[in-house]
Amino acid sequence: MADDTSPVLESARKDHFVDGDEVVPLREPDISDASRTSEPPQPPGTVKPRRKRRLLRRLTIATGLVLAMVVAAAFALVMERQITLNGNIQRIPGAFPEDAGRPAKAVGDAQNWLLIGSDKRPGESGSQRADTIMIVHVPADRKRLTLIGIPRDSYVRIPGRGNNKINAAYAFGGPKLLIKTVEDLTKVRIDHFAALDFKGFVAMTQVIGGVDVYVARKVYDPANKVTWPQGLVHLEGEKALLFVRQRYNLPGGDFDRIKRQQAFVGALGHKITSRDMLTDPLKLNDFLEALTRAVSVDSAVTLGTLRDLALELRDIRPDTVDSATVPTLGTAMVKGASIVRLDRKAGRRFFDAVRNDDLEEYFGENGGLNDLQILP
Repeated sequence: MADDTSPVLESARKDHFVDGDEVVPLREPDISDASRTSEPPQPPGTVKPRRKRRLLRRLTIATGLVLAMVVAAAFALVMERQITLNGNIQRIPGAFPEDAGRPAKAVGDAQNWLLIGSDKRPGESGSQRADTIMIVHVPADRKRLTLIGIPRDSYVRIPGRGNNKINAAYAFGGPKLLIKTVEDLTKVRIDHFAALDFKGFVAMTQVIGGVDVYVARKVYDPANKVTWPQGLVHLEGEKALLFVRQRYNLPGGDFDRIKRQQAFVGALGHKITSRDMLTDPLKLNDFLEALTRAVSVDSAVTLGTLRDLALELRDIRPDTVDSATVPTLGTAMVKGASIVRLDRKAGRRFFDAVRNDDLEEYFGENGGLNDLQILP
């Protein structure tokens, strides 16, 4: 056994340790290891702060990548939807007459859309008489909408065609001649044109599950052999189309049909803006698909135009939509055909209000709004 005071043990105390009788050299300190970290030794089972930071950084990068992928996918989906919906809409080239002689634009940012309903889309062969003709006035403040019905049997001058029912203008010369006829009659400039074909109309009502309207009394439609009961009536698909197109056996004839159409538009708008529709992306997408496939517009209307207008009108509700009919003097017979006589004097005051964007004041002073709460 070695002596504790031996030179060997004295040397071992400095840089060796003793394993039995054997003296083993101690490992020289690794300066490079010390330079890598100045962190004190951690208790067993703990993760060093540096490793924690490294793990957190990796998680952050991974989360960011996932979010970026989700955003990119959502953006791609939105763009795909926009491209698809935009492609569904039929554009009508040359829908407007030449600018020479056209009325001046409405005051400020007000807009006037001419909306028609027809069996055929613009450009399709065969009879294309407009079954529904309506001016939609969009005021500059976007606080209200006014639906102005023009009876399809209104007896007017059609440029180059003489006097005839106004819906004949569409059959003779499509949107261009109809817009020219309406502008000559009203002195109101039409900013945009939209046509809704009735096949698409049926599909739209089916997608949203129909709407409900109140009918004041039992009415029989002899042309389609349909009886509408008194009370709340659910309208969907072909049934909705028959309701808005009935003209025979209504007390007010074409005037009552205009009320039905305006009431249906109001009910449709209420359904579209309802919480059930707006919170159901699949149903909303199906409706937009049906709408864009059913509508034809002038070539200046883009999906951006429609989207911006929809955003501007986001606060519009059924109680902020007014409905009226152009002033008339009743019906008459011309060459064996029933026509509607327009009141030119009252019409001038009415259309002055449209041009000057003060219809709310006009209705307050003169009345003339249609009561759509109870339908014939």
